[in-house]
Amino acid sequence: MTGTGTGPPEVATGVDADAAAEVDADVCVVGGGPAGAALALALVRLGLRTALLERAPDGLRPFRGESLSPDAVWHLDRLGVLDRLAPEALTVRGLEVADAGRTVLSVPFADFPHAHRFPLELPQPRLLAVLAEAAAEHPGFLPLPRWTVTGLLREGGRTVGVRAATPGGEGLVRARLTAAADGRHSPTRRLAGLPAATTPLRRDVLWLRLPQVWSEPAYRIRIRGDRHAVLLPDSGGTVRVGFNLPKGGLRELRAQGVAALLERLDQLAPELSGVAGQQIGDWSDTALLDIFSTVVPTWWQPGLVLLGDAAHTLSPVLGQGVHHALADAAALAPLAAAALHDGGPAALDAALAGYQRRRQPAVARSRALQARQERLFTWASPPAAALRRTVYRALDAAAPLRRRVLEPVYFADQLSAQEEDQP
Repeated sequence: MTGTGTGPPEVATGVDADAAAEVDADVCVVGGGPAGAALALALVRLGLRTALLERAPDGLRPFRGESLSPDAVWHLDRLGVLDRLAPEALTVRGLEVADAGRTVLSVPFADFPHAHRFPLELPQPRLLAVLAEAAAEHPGFLPLPRWTVTGLLREGGRTVGVRAATPGGEGLVRARLTAAADGRHSPTRRLAGLPAATTPLRRDVLWLRLPQVWSEPAYRIRIRGDRHAVLLPDSGGTVRVGFNLPKGGLRELRAQGVAALLERLDQLAPELSGVAGQQIGDWSDTALLDIFSTVVPTWWQPGLVLLGDAAHTLSPVLGQGVHHALADAAALAPLAAAALHDGGPAALDAALAGYQRRRQPAVARSRALQARQERLFTWASPPAAALRRTVYRALDAAAPLRRRVLEPVYFADQLSAQEEDQP
């Protein structure tokens, strides 16, 4: 089955998603983003009847999740969908950092010795559609679009499913495992009472799209003083521009008018100045992303587990969100499937605890890397900025050092798999 829509395809499942219903499944996945859709596909491939609830009718998420790191690409290959996605994706060849108008770091991804070495850029709705199409080829897939969780079903201290608002009234999904992949604000996490510590970071990101002006697809970071912008190409011939702003700084910038935004763009990326003046007419052509980090000490409780942003919200630095969503799904699915096929509640609880033990250190490493990079971007005094440029130039000059620093960012999962395969 193939399709070109932005949301999950219509699939004959015996369940009318637009009518109130009671659905029985092995697993109820809440949230149809990358984590939830990948988990649903992995579970149905392992023979589990899996319901996937997604409250958004079309899967559209502007300025989110278009970057697929090399490890994310590797996970998609293991899920069997990369061949469907690659023809529509843009292959990113390198990473460039310019500071004070001069290139201080240039990283060709071709230099890394891994099977999947290049990031891909793909609109998230298409990624979600392909994951759903692949899941729909298995008889156990139960897509439930426009179902919004309103409560958890509990029996004997365990979660045994969810209560949901549907287009036709109240619906129930009964399942031995409920997996919450419903984003960084996770209503399911809140309903479960799992504590989370949210820390606002010192900046927000203002996003806009402009026509692509570079011939070589690369991630570009532009720094000047304590200001920086990320420039991300996409498969549609445009570039996503993300400006860092002080937390709450959009109000001050808007008070200065669109001209102030264009001036900032001219300082950081003068190549885009001409097209920016033609494309950006008012603030409706931009989107603000509130940046915060969420640490969830415990990712599970009997019968329920968190994954993706619901378990660990990271900043957008280094493009780690989709990677960790897919990595969570890849780690959770075989552990949960083994317990659901062959064990009882105690085995399932042990599997959920094992999943958190496996994934939590990788998330912590990414969070620490992001924090270090964030601090580097904000060094503003002339001596600090000079030191920052020295750091980047040292990486640029030494390929072994560059590999040592960047492999944990982009290739950690492939490295781990190689180590596990060694006798």
